[in-house]
Amino acid sequence: MARGGGLGNIMKQAQQMQARIARVQQELETREVEATAGGGMVTARVNGKQQILDLKIEKDVVDPEDVEMLQDLILAAVNEAVKKSQDMIQEEMGKVTGGMNIPGMF
Repeated sequence: MARGGGLGNIMKQAQQMQARIARVQQELETREVEATAGGGMVTARVNGKQQILDLKIEKDVVDPEDVEMLQDLILAAVNEAVKKSQDMIQEEMGKVTGGMNIPGMF
């Protein structure tokens, strides 16, 4: 009987952790991070689902003779915003899982 009770307890704890993870995932969807490039000339805003919500480009940085620079600034801002979003997700999930890496959860 003791073994069954132990397994039941483990299953209950796993279900509780799964519920906490789902709650955190929902909360992260509403959280946002922002990153800039080129001294604020390009700004990207990303949510906890790693979706780009907004991209702002100051008109002073738009130069038809140097499109590559603008592309580089956009990539830099978006990549940094996505990285910040990933870091935010890892930090929040780490609080729930105690630092355990659970494949497929996040």
